[in-house]
Amino acid sequence: MKITELFSDVITEDIACEFKAVLNSENPVKWAKTIVGFANSTGGGMLFVGVSNDREAFGIDLDEADRTKNLVAQINDRHIFPHAKLRYMIRSVDANAERFVLAIIIAPSESIVRYRGGDFHETVFIKGDGNSTPATPEDIISLSKRKFGVDNETSEVLYAESEWTSYIALCREYREDSSAPTVKVLQNEEIVSKDGYVKTGFLMFKDGYDGDDTLICCRLWRGKTKTGDVLDSGRFKGALSDVFKKTLNFIERNTKTGWRKTQHGGREAIRSYPKEAIREALVNAIAHRDYSIAGTQIDVDIFSDRIDIVSPGSWLLPKSYEEYPLGSIPSVRRNTIIAACLDVANLMERGGTGFQTMVSSYEGYGEEKQPGVLIRPGFLNLRLFDLLFQEGLPSEELTDTEKVIELLKESPKPVKDLQAVTRFKSRSSFLVEILNPLIEKGVVYREGSEKSPNSVIRLKKDYLAIK
Repeated sequence: MKITELFSDVITEDIACEFKAVLNSENPVKWAKTIVGFANSTGGGMLFVGVSNDREAFGIDLDEADRTKNLVAQINDRHIFPHAKLRYMIRSVDANAERFVLAIIIAPSESIVRYRGGDFHETVFIKGDGNSTPATPEDIISLSKRKFGVDNETSEVLYAESEWTSYIALCREYREDSSAPTVKVLQNEEIVSKDGYVKTGFLMFKDGYDGDDTLICCRLWRGKTKTGDVLDSGRFKGALSDVFKKTLNFIERNTKTGWRKTQHGGREAIRSYPKEAIREALVNAIAHRDYSIAGTQIDVDIFSDRIDIVSPGSWLLPKSYEEYPLGSIPSVRRNTIIAACLDVANLMERGGTGFQTMVSSYEGYGEEKQPGVLIRPGFLNLRLFDLLFQEGLPSEELTDTEKVIELLKESPKPVKDLQAVTRFKSRSSFLVEILNPLIEKGVVYREGSEKSPNSVIRLKKDYLAIK
């Protein structure tokens, strides 16, 4: 019996269907790449099991059909990300209904689907005529533009500047002319539709946004591993523009500034991490994280010698990070609208030069200090090294938070004395960035009225006992 007798719309193997006699459990990529390729296509496709290459539908028995469905479910769960959306049809090929053709129907995915063959190896497959092949970087870029992704749908929300005040403030801070983007600019970038409705990615920048998908978790660790104490932490979610600023402030208050001699005998200030590198690394994590993976977040971990910024999402390029010349990684945008919003705010370069900016900010330092990317299964870790850290030597510089705590170990102090040992010129900024977080975490407390000139800040006794 020919397959066309069971499924009259099937003519031959093409970009919409493919035939397999059986599915081999020992080498699943041979057929799983077909599922990935169909999921990455615009219309999905059908994989028929129990059919030869010449379209002869010889069928499989019910036990084999059940084993095949279990195998497909297992591979889809363990190796295909995001998981392909599948359903099944089964039709008998004989009068006694003993043998059947199993049709696996693969729906088109809203995100780019990858096959994970190992801890550090993922491949994007695309469907051709009768076969599935690894995608090139150009294919992936085209695919990402074609996909109806998590940030590229047109919502039912009309744009009103009064409801995007935090995003407008971000634009005013980083745009060269300190201006707010006009509706025309947002429409030209396809962030807002011609009739005024915003794309779903832009909703993540809206005032009051309460989705869990913008969450960034920050931690300051004692030492170089996660086995030490957590000295400071923060969980930030809400509008992406607010989360971005709060994360930058967390990093700023928990990193150091020191000095180095110049060649002319003077000295110049040097930061643990160049501001440009921190900003670009964080922008990269926000722009390229995979927002389709529920229950995940960006993690920022500050250790004594480095910062790790880990974002959900696989490495989309065909070669590993090490195979690209330093600072010349091709730009593949996972979230086109979020990236466009950052473009408009002058935080992200269209030419993919963000990583080059990070590398340039570390110019003049040894190879061991250069930024790097660690590829983990389903995650990317962008690592920046502390320029002030020296192995085996205690740090002579303290963060502003550490300076405040060290001063309070001597005796209670008024706020102005604590502010004086930090870099903060503004009392309100010092309160927001340093003192209030310490009060909220129960490290210090205020003795006396906030408005009283005689009030002082004290270190809690239990904190002193622990330290």
